[in-house]
Amino acid sequence: MKNRSVSANTTTDLGALIRRYVQVTKPGIIFGNLIAVVGGFLLASKGEVDLVLMFATLIGLSLVVASGCAINNYIDRDIDGKMQRTCKRATVTGEIDLERVLSFGVLLGIAGFGLLAWFTNVVALLFAAFGYLVYVGLYSLYMKRNSVYGTLVGSLSGAVPPVVGYCAVTGQLDGAALILLLMFSLWQMPHSYAIAIYRFKDYEAANIPVLPVAQGIDKAKLHIVFYIAVFAIVSTMLSLAGYTGIGFMAVACVTSFWWLAMALKGYRSDVNLLRWSRQVFGFSILTISLLSVTMAVDFQVVTQSPLLVMLN
Repeated sequence: MKNRSVSANTTTDLGALIRRYVQVTKPGIIFGNLIAVVGGFLLASKGEVDLVLMFATLIGLSLVVASGCAINNYIDRDIDGKMQRTCKRATVTGEIDLERVLSFGVLLGIAGFGLLAWFTNVVALLFAAFGYLVYVGLYSLYMKRNSVYGTLVGSLSGAVPPVVGYCAVTGQLDGAALILLLMFSLWQMPHSYAIAIYRFKDYEAANIPVLPVAQGIDKAKLHIVFYIAVFAIVSTMLSLAGYTGIGFMAVACVTSFWWLAMALKGYRSDVNLLRWSRQVFGFSILTISLLSVTMAVDFQVVTQSPLLVMLN
C-alpha cells in the first residue's frame, strides 16, 4: 500500500512539474500564433498543400515562440511579481529553478530553429530569427521596461508568424508577405493597448511605461482608434493586390469596421472603461482569427480575377 502511495505522489509531482514547464511557454500565445501561421501558409499554398512542410513549419515556429516566451518569463520575473495577473507564475513563485527555465528556453529555441532550417528556407528562417531577436532581445530586455514605444517594437515580433508561414511556401519576400507583416503589426497595437487599459493597475504597479500609464488613457483611446482605422485599410490590400478574393475583402471590411465602431464607443461619457477595453481586446482576437481563416481558404479567386483587374 505504501509503495502505491509513493508511486501516486511521484506521478502527481511529475504531472505538476510538466504543467509548470508548459505554462512558462505561454500556450495561449502559441495557439494564437498557430492560427496565423496556418493562414499565411495556406494563402501561399493556393490549394497545393505540402503537409510535411506545413507541420514542420508549425512545430518549428511553435518551439521558437515557446522558447521566446520561456526566456521572457525568466527576464520578467521581477516585474511579474508586482502584477496581479502574473504574480503566480512559476518563475515568480520559485516552483521552477530559474536556471532550468533559461536552459529549457534555449533548448526549445535550438530545436525550433533547427526544424525551420532543415525543412523550410532561408527567408522563413530569417524572419523567425528576426521576430525572436526583437521579442527576446530588444523588447523584453530593454524597450518594455524603458520606453513607451515598447509596444510598437514588440508588434514587429508578433507580426512574424504569418509571414514565416507564407515564406515557408514561397521562399521569397513578395507583396503579400509585406502586407501580412504590416497588417499583423498594426493589429498588435490596439490589441495591446486594450490589454494595458484593462490591466492598468498592474502595469502601473510594475512601472511599465505602456501608453495608457505613461501618457494617459485618453491618448491610448486615440491611438486605438487610429491603428484600427489604418489596419482596416491595410487588411483590404491583400484583396486589392490580387492575393485574396472578394470573400476576404468582405470579412476584412465587416470585422474591421465593427471593431472600429466598438473602439469609438470608448468616447461615450458613460463608458465603463474596464468592460469596454475588455470588449475591444476580445474582438481583436476574433478579428484576426477570422481573417487568418479566410485568407487560408479564399485563394482560388486570386489566379482567376484579381480585384484590381475587376475594378479596372
